[in-house]
Amino acid sequence: MMNTIDRYVLRQFITTAIAALAAFMVLFVVVDMMENLDDFLDKSAGVGIIATYYLYFLPEIAKLMIPVAMLLSALFTTGRLSTFNELTTLKSSGMSLYRFMAPLVIFAFIVSGASIYFNGWVVPFANKKKLELGRNYFQKNIEFVAENNIFIQDSPTRILSIAMFDDSRQIARQVSIQDFDEKDPTILVGRYDANEMRWDPAQKSWTLINGMERKFDRGKESLDAFAARPLGSLNFSAEDIRKKQEKPDEMDYNDLKQFIMNQQRGGQEVARWLVDFYGKIAFPFASVIVVIFGIPFSSVKRRSGLGVEFGIALAVCFIYMIFLKVSQAFGYNGDLDPLLTAWLANIIFLAAGIYNLLRVAK
Repeated sequence: MMNTIDRYVLRQFITTAIAALAAFMVLFVVVDMMENLDDFLDKSAGVGIIATYYLYFLPEIAKLMIPVAMLLSALFTTGRLSTFNELTTLKSSGMSLYRFMAPLVIFAFIVSGASIYFNGWVVPFANKKKLELGRNYFQKNIEFVAENNIFIQDSPTRILSIAMFDDSRQIARQVSIQDFDEKDPTILVGRYDANEMRWDPAQKSWTLINGMERKFDRGKESLDAFAARPLGSLNFSAEDIRKKQEKPDEMDYNDLKQFIMNQQRGGQEVARWLVDFYGKIAFPFASVIVVIFGIPFSSVKRRSGLGVEFGIALAVCFIYMIFLKVSQAFGYNGDLDPLLTAWLANIIFLAAGIYNLLRVAK
């Protein structure tokens, strides 16, 4: 049961974490705004549009900065109590370091649980809105409006290739559809080539525009040109193509899971996507790990102020991100299991945190 001391320590921890998170987010926004100021001025973007853009950017910033703020809070709160001998007094009264850590670790688990939902659903929604604003007003990430060279396995016997897809108009350009024999999928039995393929949202169907149908039968080929040819048998919509072009950061947890399943059915390599999928769960638990790492480190009395604690927090988070990015590189290439890749940095830092906890006086 939480006592007065727990509430006192937890209040300091939460207050410091919120203040640190707010400071980091403001600093991040200011730096990014200065970097993109020329783009905003070139496009004559108004204050309202810029403010909306960064409003949608805040969840992504918060996702990245929450573990940093949690670590800084753990270091500063524990270090302050140690500097003023409050932690020594608590230990003398019979409170162990484990007992001191308990409410902070429990709070870190709560933050991690909330971050799973936040990172899995809120952040992708905000990222999608931010990218839409960037495309429409600042011409950022324009490649995701008209993506090139899209390949879709529509069925075991049908493959589509699209040279370019215009998401805003729901039109595919330079489309090729190849049909193969059901008994022998190495034999091509038919092919459509068209300048465009348009999506009808009312009928939920595709129509080929200005194309040629070719049929192959026992070495003979027949040709049939057409101005418009409805295709009601395709198993995907314009929305499915748009999702295929999205980054993992734009997909919520369910969309990314469904996307991976669709890619697997089409025989595609999904290691990269699986790493990002598992990472949506693994990364939020960094908040717990940095607290376990930071409290024992700062429980030893040192002649250092907030500046040193701040430097330590940045250094630890920098090293963590290096481990994360290096392991992701191996996971994306298929050299490491995707699940292990997503959790590897957490495992290493958790082991370091436990070692640090065991070696300090309790």
